[in-house]
Amino acid sequence: MPIRSAGDDWTPQGLWTDPASLGLGREDRRRAGEDGGRRRDRTRASSTRYALGVSVVGEFVGGVGLLGRGLRLWATSPRLMLLGAIPALVVGAVFVGLVVVAGVAADDLAQAATPFADGWPEWSRRLVRIAAGLALTALAVLLAVVAFTATTLLVGDPFYERIWRHVETAEGDAPAEVARGFWAGLARSAGDSLRLLVATAAVGLLLFVGGFAPVVGQTVVPLLGALTGGWFLAVELTGYAFDARGRTLRERRRLLATRRARTLGLGTATYLLFFVPLGAVVVMPAAVAAATLLAREATSATRAATDDYHRPA
Repeated sequence: MPIRSAGDDWTPQGLWTDPASLGLGREDRRRAGEDGGRRRDRTRASSTRYALGVSVVGEFVGGVGLLGRGLRLWATSPRLMLLGAIPALVVGAVFVGLVVVAGVAADDLAQAATPFADGWPEWSRRLVRIAAGLALTALAVLLAVVAFTATTLLVGDPFYERIWRHVETAEGDAPAEVARGFWAGLARSAGDSLRLLVATAAVGLLLFVGGFAPVVGQTVVPLLGALTGGWFLAVELTGYAFDARGRTLRERRRLLATRRARTLGLGTATYLLFFVPLGAVVVMPAAVAAATLLAREATSATRAATDDYHRPA
């Protein structure tokens, strides 16, 4: 049997056929070969996109699974987790009150944010201001969740540091103790949290504007808000593990970006569970533990890639 070449074609039955035996000229054979090549390229591209989609979904689910591992600490280390729940309960009560106040004032804020609609017909003015109220509430919730996380970590720093150290020790290869004063560490954590809050506000304003778009503002924008909140939550929660390894906030974000789907899975699941009554109290210490696992994975993967790159042939 002759060997198949670039200009060969295949019959529907899967048998090899030489285009020359079909009476095709040289130009026809060339076109037949190009068509076959394009079909193969499209098939490969489709397979690659499918594999990539499956990989992204798998990584996202894996991030949710990390939070599940953190929640299991309630069964294995209940006293430690209870310590982590106390700051979340105290700070959460304050932030729930602030969110309720923002919700009550949403109508007035929506009216102040849409002065251009004062002369519009009643139905259109009402519709725009309902959309503005919903968008303002979503923005307030996004900022409140990230600010709650940052404040809770600051208030409960000794408790969450114990949870972080417990996970590091249990997993092995824990980083050495960092010789840094309490106030210096607090100032650095507060500075990082403030920068993250500013970034969250900037993205939240864009989502607020998008909330005015019909249909999209009520469907796509809330989804983007959950993903955005999840991302910033994960960046905030991994602070203990990355700080112990001498990583700056910029390096933290860069390392998490290498495992973006996994980071979003953990962060988004945490973000959504915060809306369950008392969910933040139960989830907050577990999220710190899960974020420690995520930071370890991101650091290990980067170190392995660097070792492979510098390994001599």
